[in-house]
Amino acid sequence: MLRNRDDIAAGKLWQFPGGIHPPQRKELANKTAIRRLPPPPRLLIPFKQHIGQPGTVLVQEGDHVLKGQPLTAPGPNSGLPVHAPTSGRIKRIGEHPSAHPSALPVSTIELLSDGEDEWTEKHPIADYTALSSSELIALIAEAGIAGLGGAAFPTAQKLAADGQLDYLIINGVECEPYIVSDDRLMREHAAGIVRGIRILQHISGVKNVLIAIEDNKPEAIRAMQDACSGTESLAVRIVPTRYPSGGERQLIQLLTGREVPANGLPKDVGLLMQNVGTAYAVYRAIILGEPLLERVITLTGEALQQPGTVWAMLGTPVDTLLKQAGYVPYPNARVIMGGPMMGFTLPTLDVPIVKGSNCILAPAKRELPASTTEMACIRCGACADVCPASLLPQQLYWLARDHDHDGLREHHLADCIECGACAYVCPSEIPLVHYYRQAKADMREQYIEKQKAEIAKERFEARKARLEREKQERLERHERAAEARKRALAEREAKAAETAPASGTETTGEPSKPANDRVAAAIARAKAKKAEQQKAAQATENPEGQANAKPEAQTESSNSAEALKASPDDVSQTAPGSDPENDKKARIAAAVARAKAKKAAQQGSD
Repeated sequence: MLRNRDDIAAGKLWQFPGGIHPPQRKELANKTAIRRLPPPPRLLIPFKQHIGQPGTVLVQEGDHVLKGQPLTAPGPNSGLPVHAPTSGRIKRIGEHPSAHPSALPVSTIELLSDGEDEWTEKHPIADYTALSSSELIALIAEAGIAGLGGAAFPTAQKLAADGQLDYLIINGVECEPYIVSDDRLMREHAAGIVRGIRILQHISGVKNVLIAIEDNKPEAIRAMQDACSGTESLAVRIVPTRYPSGGERQLIQLLTGREVPANGLPKDVGLLMQNVGTAYAVYRAIILGEPLLERVITLTGEALQQPGTVWAMLGTPVDTLLKQAGYVPYPNARVIMGGPMMGFTLPTLDVPIVKGSNCILAPAKRELPASTTEMACIRCGACADVCPASLLPQQLYWLARDHDHDGLREHHLADCIECGACAYVCPSEIPLVHYYRQAKADMREQYIEKQKAEIAKERFEARKARLEREKQERLERHERAAEARKRALAEREAKAAETAPASGTETTGEPSKPANDRVAAAIARAKAKKAEQQKAAQATENPEGQANAKPEAQTESSNSAEALKASPDDVSQTAPGSDPENDKKARIAAAVARAKAKKAAQQGSD
């Protein structure tokens, strides 16, 4: 990043393409000092006043807050907090029209001032050099500082970017007609701006600083030169009046001859740029311990009786400021937020000043006549001649009308800085910048929808993969459980086989049954037990063993028949000389045998 360093140090200036010289009209508001207004009775504080995501609200309706108290916590993606510009009570938290051409409602805190302007506790830093860069960046983020040149990019995020830097550029050009906020700030607070620049130097590690001021601000040039005297690292560069020399890429090319690549950043060419208002806000945040609560606003236009500059609290309604400047409205009057080149007409005056606001323009009817009816393009090419980004505005216009987003990308619509130079010179009164802004908004919405669709697709694919993974895990668990059951069954069978021989044989004399035929073995044991019981019963019936009863029916029948043939005399003669007691028992047994035989014979006949 050493190219052109000698020429830059020598104060050489380069050129950027295009540019115009519209009437400046700065004398309306730059003749008086910055006025400090009393706290307004009502403040409207949007959650989001910077590029990035809004913060999370920290207060509730009815809460009493002090000046400087955080009202929101930083959101994701390097968001910034907003603070109470004065002390008072939170009346409402809800939607309110925004400071935008569409006046779309945004989340807003409505604060009613108590008139006391009582501060919360401050934490000033006596010696900022004792803190590291990261600590100072954190303090700047906590103070809610965003770029005050108009883009409102978070300053802390810009300072935290990596890369070797050659120069820090402080932008005090303020090239748009009517606007004099930076001019008056440099005249009245040059010392504070320089102290803020030194803090930025300490954070970024940049040794050399270029302070750019347009040659139509002689008082501001002298004030900054006096404040920088004796400091070799700070150099004031006077640039010719030419719109839009205050654009970031145009000023870089003008001061250094370096061109920031498309879709690139100044750090890509070794540069860092901050606005003079941002430098002063950094000074107040670090040295005085004050968050960003107010900024200088230009109130100008011939419809105002007291044009000038004021310290306006963030959240002050536009109509309140206009009343302070003696606004005299007329039928169909226009009020523009910003300058005549890049500003926009407000659909309602009940919208607040935000961090990116720098001017309220209330022109008289003859001062800035309304645009006439749009006519057909005559292809004169004047728009291309004045474009500072070397684009083809005419071609972009046709593509924007046809909603050809691919064609707009190919023709680098993103490089358009919306300076309005093309619309200023258009003889057909075509509001070219409005077409470009609408096309950018459509492309942004398309990109957001595409991102949402991709995220939804990723979530669907992730869910599908998760369900498939869970299904596979369930199958694997079931397989493992089945294998475990098989192993447990095999182990039980093996154990039963080992213990079976030790149990011996059954009472029937048959060998032991296999372990897997336990039911059959139990049945066999039951039959054997029943047979033993039958034997015992028969032994009881024939204790002498003379009538050996058999279980089979045929044997009992034959024995009974033989007993019928025998007579009592025969029975008595079977044992001559026997004991009478034994004879009596023999007769009883013979009678039982005859009865059984008779019964068996009856059953056989049936």
